[in-house]
Amino acid sequence: MTITSQQKRELKAQSHSLKPTIIVGNNGLTDAVLSEIHRALEDHELIKIRFNEKDRELREEIVTKICKKNKAVLIQSIGHIIAIYRKSAVEKPAKIS
Repeated sequence: MTITSQQKRELKAQSHSLKPTIIVGNNGLTDAVLSEIHRALEDHELIKIRFNEKDRELREEIVTKICKKNKAVLIQSIGHIIAIYRKSAVEKPAKIS
């Protein structure tokens, strides 16, 4: 999945106000965490994930694995928090205000 720099900028702005939806703990990337990330991406499309891992290289490896397995795009990575995006496969009805 590829997105333009303009789309990435807009998604970065949207992710600013989000709180981390998923927290990857000391057990690392488990099947349960991966399935929860998949579910969150289906529901929200844009999510934040927080890592408790101190090792930067291991964190980057986990981020790459998350993006590949979920076919998501890394929007932003700051410290222990990342924002990722994947367009939902399910079309959501338009919101009427």
